[in-house]
Amino acid sequence: MTLATVWFRSPDFVNALYIVAFTLFIIGLRGLTGPNTAVRGNKIAAVGMVIAVVATLLLGERQVHGETLPAIISGWSDVWLIVLGLVIGTAIGIPSAIKVKMTAVPQMVALFNGVGGGAVALISWSEYRHALESGGNPELQILIPTLFAAIIGSVSFWGSNIAFGKLQEILPGRPIQLPGQQFINLALLIISVGCAVLIATGRESEGLFIGILVSAALLGNLVVLPIGGADMPVVISLLNAFTGLSAAAAGIALQNTVLIVAGMIVGASGTILTNLMAVAMNRSVPSIIAGGFGGGTIATGGGDDDTEGKSVRSTSAQDVAIQLAFARLVVIVPGYGMAVAQAQHAVKELTRVLEGKGVEVRFGIHPVAGRMPGHMNVLLAEADVPYDQLKEMDDINPEFPRTDVVLVIGANDVTNPAAKDSPESPIYGMPILEVSNAGAVVVLKRSMGAGFAGIDNPLFYDEKTSLLFGDAKESVGEITAEVQSL
Repeated sequence: MTLATVWFRSPDFVNALYIVAFTLFIIGLRGLTGPNTAVRGNKIAAVGMVIAVVATLLLGERQVHGETLPAIISGWSDVWLIVLGLVIGTAIGIPSAIKVKMTAVPQMVALFNGVGGGAVALISWSEYRHALESGGNPELQILIPTLFAAIIGSVSFWGSNIAFGKLQEILPGRPIQLPGQQFINLALLIISVGCAVLIATGRESEGLFIGILVSAALLGNLVVLPIGGADMPVVISLLNAFTGLSAAAAGIALQNTVLIVAGMIVGASGTILTNLMAVAMNRSVPSIIAGGFGGGTIATGGGDDDTEGKSVRSTSAQDVAIQLAFARLVVIVPGYGMAVAQAQHAVKELTRVLEGKGVEVRFGIHPVAGRMPGHMNVLLAEADVPYDQLKEMDDINPEFPRTDVVLVIGANDVTNPAAKDSPESPIYGMPILEVSNAGAVVVLKRSMGAGFAGIDNPLFYDEKTSLLFGDAKESVGEITAEVQSL
């Protein structure tokens, strides 16, 4: 073995590479805090991952159960398996990411996150099988993280698949509950943890390990099925945190530093984001996991005591253009309807035209608008809307009393005044964008369908509200043309 080879495979050199990789991970994550730096942040983190993979391949021999295992790079059969995996993953991943529409990004995030959890579960199974073939259960400091990774990874994989199915509308977006749902979930959790305890206390059984994977898989399915579309942003974030924690546990079992650090970064950031999402909805994470809220049912008009018998006031693109052109301050509130219509570029053009006429334009962004955390920010960043025009809920709410016109584009639940005024409403207590405090409200909707929470919105029947029905992209284009002609 040459001196260069010895140096490259030395622990000090590998650890130095890991430190560089971790630093790039953190710098990349920091870049994701804003749309203007997100692309650069992704690239920096990707470089860090490449360095981490190279460092892992350079690892020297390691001891497991007294057996010396060669470095991955020294076994050509392993290298070719790794290369094959990289080729297959690249062939599937890159075209999928390039072709995916912005409206389908939440589904893609759920699916990719699930793949990570599934990979961890399979790695845990593989490591346990190898341990049995090498002489029995590994030491507890290796065995316990392996069992933890198997449970959480399996839950994350199957739960993410259900989330993908709901978002893709392969499965109904409404809550799907079985009789005695919570007792079934509790029983599956007990079975999964019980099998893990039996193994940890000395039982050597691959059958028990498979029992862990199967019971955790059923638990992942049954935990997410009862969760409706209104809670899906929180679910995606929570499952992302699960995948990170399972990866960190697998890193402890494999004695792989990069998995530990990267997994903890993902787990910690996902946990923080989950809490922020829950706070934004004024709901606890346990209540969200309990399910039964939301699902996109259709309301045909009124539906509750406050709106029964009331009618909405329709408007035209020309009337909306007049309102906007002669306003001093316009606030645009985007929602999932904008994503469906791919109207973000049309909205950007409308903003440009209004600003050319001296109108101040801002965007009011609710934390859970859309179907994943930051969905609206991503869409508007794609259209090159300046980041300083995007105002979070707490910043924009005080501005509504002096706002002349609010243009709501496909946002339902996040503008619903029932969250403040109706204690019997399912969303009561959820912080909302208080658009009803503005001088006038214009709502762009395709129909009178309800939002993810499946409830009607009294805002639509307010005397200061007018509705422009139609495809959001076409409607915004018509409004822009009318504003230009004034």
